[in-house]
Amino acid sequence: MALEPTLDRAPSRSLEDLTDSSLPIFEVEKVQLHFSISSDFVAAQVANNVLILALSTGRILRIDLDSPGDIDDIDLPKKPHEVGLIRYMFLDPSASHLIVTTTSGENYYLHTQSRQPKALSRLKGVCIETVAWNPSLPTASTREILLGASDGNVYEVFIEPSNEFYRREDKYLKAVYRVPDGPITGIWVDGIPDRPDVRRIIIATATRLFHFAGRIGRTGAEGSGSIFTKLFETESPTVHEVATKAGPVPSFLNISPDPPKKSAADEDDQNERAYAWLSAQGVLYGQLRTNSATSSLGSTIFNNSKMLPRSKLPVSESASGRRQPTQDPISNILLTQWHILCFLEGRIVAVQRLDEKVVYDQVVLKPSGTLLCLLSDQKQNTFWLLTTREIFEIVVTDEDRDVWKTMLAAQKFDQALQYARTSAQKDAVATASGDFLIGKKRYLDAAAVYGKSSRSFEQVALTFIDHGEQDALRKYLLTKISTYKKTSVMQRIMIASWLVEIFMSKLNSLDDTITTKAQLIEGTNTAETKDELGGIRREFQDFVHRYKADLDRKTTYDLINSHGREQELLTYATAINDSDFVIAYWIQRERWQEALDVLKQQNDPDIFYRYSSVLMTHIATALVDILMRHPDLNPRKLIPALLNYNADNSVPLAKNQAARYLNFCINQLQSTDSAIHNTLISIYASNPAPSESALMSYLSTQSLNAKPLYDTDFAFRLCIQHARVQSAVHIYSSMGEYGSAVDLALKHDEIDLASSVADRPTDTDPALRKKLWLAVARKVISQQGVGSIKTALDFMKRCDLLRIEDLIPLFPEFVVIDDFKEEICAALESYSRSISALDSEMDASAATAESIKDDIKALNKRYAIVEPGERCRVCELPLLSRQFFVFPSCQHGFHSDCLGRKVLEGSSLTIRGRIRELQASIARGGRREREARELDGLVAQQCILCGDYAIRMIDEPFVSEADDHNEWAL
Repeated sequence: MALEPTLDRAPSRSLEDLTDSSLPIFEVEKVQLHFSISSDFVAAQVANNVLILALSTGRILRIDLDSPGDIDDIDLPKKPHEVGLIRYMFLDPSASHLIVTTTSGENYYLHTQSRQPKALSRLKGVCIETVAWNPSLPTASTREILLGASDGNVYEVFIEPSNEFYRREDKYLKAVYRVPDGPITGIWVDGIPDRPDVRRIIIATATRLFHFAGRIGRTGAEGSGSIFTKLFETESPTVHEVATKAGPVPSFLNISPDPPKKSAADEDDQNERAYAWLSAQGVLYGQLRTNSATSSLGSTIFNNSKMLPRSKLPVSESASGRRQPTQDPISNILLTQWHILCFLEGRIVAVQRLDEKVVYDQVVLKPSGTLLCLLSDQKQNTFWLLTTREIFEIVVTDEDRDVWKTMLAAQKFDQALQYARTSAQKDAVATASGDFLIGKKRYLDAAAVYGKSSRSFEQVALTFIDHGEQDALRKYLLTKISTYKKTSVMQRIMIASWLVEIFMSKLNSLDDTITTKAQLIEGTNTAETKDELGGIRREFQDFVHRYKADLDRKTTYDLINSHGREQELLTYATAINDSDFVIAYWIQRERWQEALDVLKQQNDPDIFYRYSSVLMTHIATALVDILMRHPDLNPRKLIPALLNYNADNSVPLAKNQAARYLNFCINQLQSTDSAIHNTLISIYASNPAPSESALMSYLSTQSLNAKPLYDTDFAFRLCIQHARVQSAVHIYSSMGEYGSAVDLALKHDEIDLASSVADRPTDTDPALRKKLWLAVARKVISQQGVGSIKTALDFMKRCDLLRIEDLIPLFPEFVVIDDFKEEICAALESYSRSISALDSEMDASAATAESIKDDIKALNKRYAIVEPGERCRVCELPLLSRQFFVFPSCQHGFHSDCLGRKVLEGSSLTIRGRIRELQASIARGGRREREARELDGLVAQQCILCGDYAIRMIDEPFVSEADDHNEWAL
C-alpha cells in the first residue's frame, strides 16, 4: 500500500468555539486517510496521541497524531498463516509498551523505540483478553502488570525490553488468581493516594465484578518476583454479581480518562476516576473512591454505583419511523469525564452520568457496517470509533457546560456554583441556593449565598428583618458590600453605615446579656457569651479596617457615640488613623503609655505640639525620648510644655527633662534660636538648688562665641531675680562691664568673685584694673575694721598696682600709724630707690644732650671736596654735569635724578608714593621751597651704597640682565 505523509483529524477548536454553547457537546467526525488500505483493520489502540492500527495482513501501523506523516510500518516476525491473525493489541497510557496477541495464542511485545516485535515465550498459548498496566508508568520496563486471560486466570508478568538475543523479554510469569466463570473481560489496577504499598484491583467477567484492595508484597529487587500474590492470598474480594442470560452477552470494563488540567472539579473529583461495566443487565457505573484502603472500600463503591439499563436508552426506529420490535443490547461503551458513550445498533448514544439524561443520539454506521472497537486516549482525552475500514473521532466540546444545571437540580449548590461559568449561571445558583436555605431556616448560610446573588436587596433585607435574624442580616450586608465596585460610592456608604449600627446593637445586646445573667443568677457561667462578644468585636475590627474608606467619619462617630461604645470608637479611630482622637482617648483615661505608643508612630508635628504639655507633666522622660527622635520638630513650639513641666516639678537639674531636651537642641541640633537658649537659662536660674554650676557651665560655653545666643538683659534679670550672683557677674563680665560686675559682687559680699573680675582687665587697661582693685580694697577694709588692718594690707599684695598711699585714704581717721608703719617704711624705701635711679637716668640724659649739641655744631662745619673728574656712582657720567648730592661721611656722589630713581626702586610703598606726590606738586608749581626740602630729605636721607638700601639689595645679583656677561667671564 502507498503511504501518504499526512492524516487528517478533526480540526482543533479555538477558545471562542470552546465557549460557544451553540456547538454540540459530541460530534462524530470521520477521519480522512491519506493512504490506501489494502486490507481490513483487525485491532487498534490509542494512547498519548499515538494511534496503532493492526491489519489483517499482520502489519502494524504506528502513527504519531502530532505528526501524522510520521508513520512506522511494522511487521510481525511470522506470517498470519503461521501465528494467526492479530486478535487484540494492548497499549499502555504513555504509548511506550505494546502487547500484541493473535488468534493462535502467540503474544508479542513492542517497545516504542523499536520496530521489531519480540515474542513473549512465557506467554505462549495464553489468550490475553485484557491488560492492567502498572500505575507507576512511564518506565523503561512495564514493571509488574496483570493480564486477564480467556480461561479465567489472572497472570502477573514483568516485561523488560532487551537487545540480547538469548534474553527473554518477560522476566517472569505467574498465575496469581482465577475466576471460575469464564473469560476475564476487564481488569484495572491503581494506587491509593499517600499509600504507596497499597493497590486496588478490579476484575470483570460477563456476570461478576470483583474489587480487591490491600497491600502488595515486594521481595528483593524490581522484577525479581511477584508483588500481587500476597494481595490475592490475604484479601477477599467484594463481588457484585448480575443474573446471566442465554446466549453471548457483551462485557466490557472501562475507566474514565485523566482529568484535564483545566477542570473545575474539586480535589476529590480530580483524584477519583469513574468506572463503567457493561453486562447483561446494562451499564453499572460509579466513582472509584480512594478515601479508604480497607476491604470495605469495594462495598462503598458498589453501593454508590448506579445501573443504566438498556431500557433507558432511546429505541431504534426503522426507515419508516416505526419502532423496531426487538432492541439489540449495548455492544460497547466508553467513559468520558461526565458521560457514558454507548454503541448500539450502529448509533452512538451519550448519557450524562449525573442524571442519566441522553444528550446525544447519532447514527454512525450503516446497517452493513461492523464496529471494531471504541477507544479512549487516557492522557489526551480523545475518543475514537473504528470499523474494519474506517476511523471516526468522537470530538468532545465543552463537556461540562451543563454540569451546573444538573447539580442545581439535585440541590448540590456548592458543586453547581463550582461549575457555573458565567455571571448569570452563578447568580442563578446563588439565588436558588439562598431560597433553599431560607426554607431550611439556615439563615446564616442563606445570607452568604444571597450576598452574591442578584436577588433584590430590599427583599432579602426584609426577609431577615421579618424573621428577626440580625446576625444573618449582618452577614448578608458584609457579603453584599464586597460585591459593589468602588465606583458605587453611595451604596457602599449606606451599607457600611448600616453595618455599624448593627454591630453596635449586637455588642450592646451581648453586654446586656452578660450583665443580666450575672445579676439574676449568682455564679452563672457567662463564658460563652463573652466569647461571642470577643468574636463580634474582632469582626467589627476587621470590618472597619477593610471598609474604612466607605465610612463617613462624622456619621460613624455619631453612630458609635449614640450607643456609648467607647472601645469601638477607639477601634474606628485607630483604623482611620485619627491620632488626635486616639491620643485624647488615652489621655482622658490617664493611660499615658498607650498615648505615647500612638504618639511615637506619628509624623505630624502639630500632634506633638498639641499634646506635649499634658504628656510632659505625667511621663516626661519617655516623651523626651520620643521628641529627641524627631529632629524635624520646632523646639520653640514646645517651650510652653517645657516651662509648665519645670514649674510643676522641683527635680534636680540632672533629672530635669526640660533641660535635657533643650540641651539636646543646643548641643546636637545646633539650635541658634534665642528663645531656646533663654528658656534653658530660665530653667537653670529658677531651679531651687543653690548650685550655679549648670548655669555657669552653659554661660562659659556661650562666652566662647563671638556673640552670645541668649538675650543678655533677660538672662541678667533672671539671675538677679533668683539671686544667681555668680552668673550675673559672669554676664556683666562677658559684656565688658567689669565695674558693674565688681560692684554687684561686692554688694553681695562676694570678695573672691570681685577679685577674680578685677583681674580680668590685663595690661590693656591698667588704670581700670587699679580702679577695680581699689573698689575691692575699700570693701575689704570696711569689712575688716580697725582690728584687722594687717589682713587688709595682706590682701593689697594680690594686686601689684596698689600702693600703700592708695590705701591710706581708705582707712578710718582714727587708725594709728603704728598698725602699718612697716608698710609705710617699705614704701618710702622703695621711693628712695626710685629717686636714686631717676637721678642716674637724668645725669645720663644730660650727658647725652651735651654730646648731641656738639655733634650738631660739628655738622655745620662738615664739607666734601668734589674733584673735576668725579663721576656719578649710578650712571658713571660726570657728577658736575647737573644737580647732584654728595654724602660727606662716605664721599659718595650721585646725580639727584639718579639717586631719586634708586630710592624709588628700593623704598616702601608709603615713601614711594610720597616722593611721587612731591614731584608732581613741584612740577605743577606748588610751594616749591618747602616741598623741595621735604623731597631732598626723603631722597638724600642716606647713601644708597652705605645705608639700609644697600642692605635690602643684598639679594640682587651682581650681574643684571642688561650687563654683558662676557665681561665677567674668567
